[in-house]
Amino acid sequence: MKNIQLNDISYRWPVQPVVVVCIDGGDPAYIEQGIKDGIIPNIARFMRDGFAAVAAGTVPSFTCPNNMSLITGSPPAVHGISGNYYLNDAGEAVVMTGPELLRSRTILAEFADAGAQVVSITAKDKLRKQLGKDLDLTRGNISFSSEFADRCTLAENGIENVLELVGMPQPDMYSMDLSLFVLEAGIKLLESERPDLMFLSLTDFIQHKHAPGDPVANEFYRRIDVQFGRLAARGAVVALTADHGMNDKSKADGTPKVIFLQDILDREFGVGDTKVICPITDAFVKHHGALGGFVRVWCRGGKATPSAIIALIKDMPGIAMALTKDEVCRQFRLPPDREGDVAVIGDIGTVIGAAAAEHDLSNLADARLRSHGAVTEARVPFIVSRPVSADYLQRAAKGLDSYQIFEYAINGVA
Repeated sequence: MKNIQLNDISYRWPVQPVVVVCIDGGDPAYIEQGIKDGIIPNIARFMRDGFAAVAAGTVPSFTCPNNMSLITGSPPAVHGISGNYYLNDAGEAVVMTGPELLRSRTILAEFADAGAQVVSITAKDKLRKQLGKDLDLTRGNISFSSEFADRCTLAENGIENVLELVGMPQPDMYSMDLSLFVLEAGIKLLESERPDLMFLSLTDFIQHKHAPGDPVANEFYRRIDVQFGRLAARGAVVALTADHGMNDKSKADGTPKVIFLQDILDREFGVGDTKVICPITDAFVKHHGALGGFVRVWCRGGKATPSAIIALIKDMPGIAMALTKDEVCRQFRLPPDREGDVAVIGDIGTVIGAAAAEHDLSNLADARLRSHGAVTEARVPFIVSRPVSADYLQRAAKGLDSYQIFEYAINGVA
């Protein structure tokens, strides 16, 4: 079969099934702790006998931009998705999960159009349509979420009766079962359909609530490790990465360590002169209160300017970077038309919010706040179950981006 060309990369035809798994919130610290505790023998074997590194993820280190980088093999400057939502030219907040906002074809769609069978399964349905963009579901390809597994139809998802296939009940949104369902479904489809390519994207509910070494986190990693081993045992090349890491963002007393940036800017420049957007925001903020390490500021009136905002906040404790649009786009390869006038990035222990009144923190009382979005959460595992060639080893030694995961799993395996 012919090679596939996308975003300046040539992908050869897979000679065995390739399964790429995005462990949402899968900070390298969880892998390190699991290896130390001896609870992830399959991942340990992949790392020993295959290939393992820590790669640079996409900044902002959020779910949507990183999943789109993985599935297109490119940075946001190419694919256009730089957060969960942004302000358009009319000043309206636009959710960035629509397939029409994705500016690149996907690796899955390219292979499917060339005759491959592909499967995309995600935990949250917010990703499904972008991951499945241009995917012809009339030709045996499959795209669904565990969130709506009980609603799947042939027309919408390329599959029906998913609960019966998987042998699990419909999982709760805020549970480890939402991710475990994705993996179990992937295993069942690998057995029954043997697709050429699979992309399995999990959810980070556990990592938001439980630190590495916590009993619940250990149980989650123990269980997903078993499923990774089952995928590999069925003849697949298994490649593991993450969309972002996760860090504790709480003070010593356990309360969230937050800079409410909109309140600061309102006091300095007046209410309505600026607009702070928190691009971590989506329909599921119960586990992070819409608080992350990267926010954008739009200048809406005449008083605040990018330079004035940066001068005001750049030396505040908890703020690691305050960058102009040009600076942040150049440094992190972001699309300028979806960027604010100023990007503000927190340090490893601080989240940045809009106005305090806009954030519901009532659901954060049961655990210390753990969140992501900053540069400090843009380190992710990059693991392939089989060895890679000398050429790819040399390339990795010079630096590795997480969005190269499909390339390494397809082209790099020796």
